[in-house]
Amino acid sequence: MDPSALLRDFVTLWVVVDPIGTIPIFLAATAGLEAAQRRAVAFRGILVAGAILLFFLVFGQFLLEAMGISLVSFQIAGGIVLLLFALTMIFGQAKPAKELADVPVDHMQSAVFPVAIPSIAGPGAMLAIVLLTDNNRFSVTDQATTALLLGAVLLVTLVLMLLAAPVHKIIGSGGENIISRVMGMVLAAVAVDAVLNAFANLGWIDQIRLASGT
Repeated sequence: MDPSALLRDFVTLWVVVDPIGTIPIFLAATAGLEAAQRRAVAFRGILVAGAILLFFLVFGQFLLEAMGISLVSFQIAGGIVLLLFALTMIFGQAKPAKELADVPVDHMQSAVFPVAIPSIAGPGAMLAIVLLTDNNRFSVTDQATTALLLGAVLLVTLVLMLLAAPVHKIIGSGGENIISRVMGMVLAAVAVDAVLNAFANLGWIDQIRLASGT
């Protein structure tokens, strides 16, 4: 996998997982807990999210094929969903604001919801991991590299949760909103690129060029 592809995949995973956006969710979920309990919630949340995303990485495409859904169709649908997700990041309510209201009373349960799902392993992350590990386009080595990149993003997410309080004090809610919207722009570009690549696989772009004489 070339460096540009590595960077693209890392940025895609970073945006859909959104480690910085997870900070206020984690702070709300662990309010009033001791340091050891907060660490337990952080580790449990990462383990649950990692297991879910790893499942989609290994079995996501097999499930699609078992249902008779072509990966190109999923690529187009996934690109559209990611684009809509990106638009909500840019124009809609910030991710933390949507999910803070759903924090349960049971703090250890909150390691699963909403910290692991949907804050870390949300629908966008599940879609992205399937698109980035297409068996028809990527070798086993490339898919293993994507898994390592996912592990790196989850590791950064874990570190940020363990350092959540000081990080939140530094960037504040305004900084989180700005970062979320900038990342939304990046994700929108990635989503459009995924749709265009799917159309190219179908031969539509070549047909359009031939029809237009370009």
